[in-house]
Amino acid sequence: MLSLGKIFSLSLLCLFFVFSPFTLALARTEKPVLHGRHWVAITGKPLAATAGAMIFMKGGNAVDAACAMLAATCTMYDVLSWGGETQALIYNPKTKKVYGINALGVAPSGATAEFFKKKGLKYPPAYGPLAAVTPGTPGGLMVMLAEFGTMSLKEVLAPALEMAKGYPIEAQLARSIERNKERIKKWPYSRQVLLPHLGEEYEAPYPGEIFSQPDLYQTLTKLIEAEQQALAAGKSRREAIYAAYDRFYKGDIAREFVRGVQEQGGLITLEDLARWKVYIEEPVKTRYKDFEVYKLTCWVQGPVLLQMLNMLEHFDLKSMGYNSARYIHTLYQIMNLAFADRDFYYGDPYFPPEEPLAGLLSKEYARERLKLFNPSRNDPQIKPGDPYPFMGQKNPFLHYLKDWPPQKEKKGSDQEFEASFLAGTTSVQAADEEGWVVSMTPSGGWIPACLAGRTGIGLSQRMQSFVLDEAENPFNVVAPGKRPRATLTPTIVLKDGRPYISVAVQGGDTQDQNTLQFLLNMIEFEMNVQEACEAANFTSYQMKSSFGEHDSRPGRLTLHERVPPWVRQALQKMGYHLDFRSHTSGPLNAIFFDWKHRTFWGGSSNYGEDYGLAW
Repeated sequence: MLSLGKIFSLSLLCLFFVFSPFTLALARTEKPVLHGRHWVAITGKPLAATAGAMIFMKGGNAVDAACAMLAATCTMYDVLSWGGETQALIYNPKTKKVYGINALGVAPSGATAEFFKKKGLKYPPAYGPLAAVTPGTPGGLMVMLAEFGTMSLKEVLAPALEMAKGYPIEAQLARSIERNKERIKKWPYSRQVLLPHLGEEYEAPYPGEIFSQPDLYQTLTKLIEAEQQALAAGKSRREAIYAAYDRFYKGDIAREFVRGVQEQGGLITLEDLARWKVYIEEPVKTRYKDFEVYKLTCWVQGPVLLQMLNMLEHFDLKSMGYNSARYIHTLYQIMNLAFADRDFYYGDPYFPPEEPLAGLLSKEYARERLKLFNPSRNDPQIKPGDPYPFMGQKNPFLHYLKDWPPQKEKKGSDQEFEASFLAGTTSVQAADEEGWVVSMTPSGGWIPACLAGRTGIGLSQRMQSFVLDEAENPFNVVAPGKRPRATLTPTIVLKDGRPYISVAVQGGDTQDQNTLQFLLNMIEFEMNVQEACEAANFTSYQMKSSFGEHDSRPGRLTLHERVPPWVRQALQKMGYHLDFRSHTSGPLNAIFFDWKHRTFWGGSSNYGEDYGLAW
């Protein structure tokens, strides 16, 4: 029989092994890393990841596979549909450059601030035909495929076409349709497609039931017909894809789309569709230590991540300790400074006034903003800064900042606020052995979606991200032909001129919060990609929501439930109001490029349906 002393000694030894860094390093993640040598395909639905794998197995590159996954996720309403918007970063190994894809729709004719104010609205609506910008995803998919892919539209759309004909619907979507059925019933075309058991107690499709979308099937068939006819007439692969593009935005699909929208009270015209186009852009970037971080420009919130990194490079984050009170407080305050700038200065760069992006992203401006950093307490009064002097210019909008943000009555419950704050989006990640990389965050047209006539296309809800009051953000006031400043924000990181990390995340205004913590998890705390995807992130609500009533909750902080009591107590003393979740990491999808072994490591958060395949 062991003595009490020996039992105590053995207990200490066991505790050492349980809590030692060596043992923690060996701790398993809830999902395994995806290891691949030839390709990786990750997205928000397992069936959609299979669509990407099918394209890879047929010889397609990462762009072909990403387009197939995009088409499949739209067909499955993975918090988006075909009438939504697509934004992507693409690394081209031939030019060794990162390209941005801007396929965000625009406000239609008649969509002015005065139009919505006359309806008694403080912001454009969140649902229905008046919430819609022009569809961007079909055009974005076809431009990416034409310019960077290798396969035909027929090949890439084949999985989505089969799914539109009928696929076994998953429980997540079925439950979402049932929850939102009263709103869906208001729109005749949505009601016909999304509620196959209309009149019964349960009216949505049952999980596992074959869900068919005959109108969408016909629309996708028409796109393929246009391409095949052009090929038969001697057109090139690229020209044939653009023939399908024209049929969607200028042909019979466009006419039925507009008819269906206007019948239900929407504003989109044939001229709106014909004038809209996809932009292939130069992304913005910054350097953080040995890494070049690329983001889309200020028509989305992407530059906010670069602003945060520019400020955080002045801190020794590693010495603070992962998720210590000091670490969480530091990141929270840096978020406040950067997101306040986002809320006032970001908008459509193709519309005047010109955003002061060079000033916002300058290292000197970052140092100036850090003068407001409070190391001991949360500051709920943080306002936008003045980046214009760092461009040698005078700020024409300083008069708005004195009383910013404009005071307004708080509307809605905390539950409604949080639902809108986290709204929408999926993500797509793809990479291949040739070196192509795609990081994508498509969104819009989520359930409850208003379908446009007999096209089967669910309309975007992105109009709500505009403002109507110039004092709130002079760069993001709604106007016909203008893009709303969206939350959608993929990321590609290079090291030594080669891809290092590709990552994207769903979750509205939390996207760059999660991306920031993911990158620091890998760069500062040396987690592998799956550990970084599952890590205990936190969420701030101090920035203005991009949805609904554009509210904020200064000082509110969501922590992972594993955060220990002493960290919670320290944060409460700093002025934070805490709540807790069992999963707080996005969900993130990411690829790490292991150049030592010339392999891919894929990661995906440990909740939701996001996952992938690799080979």
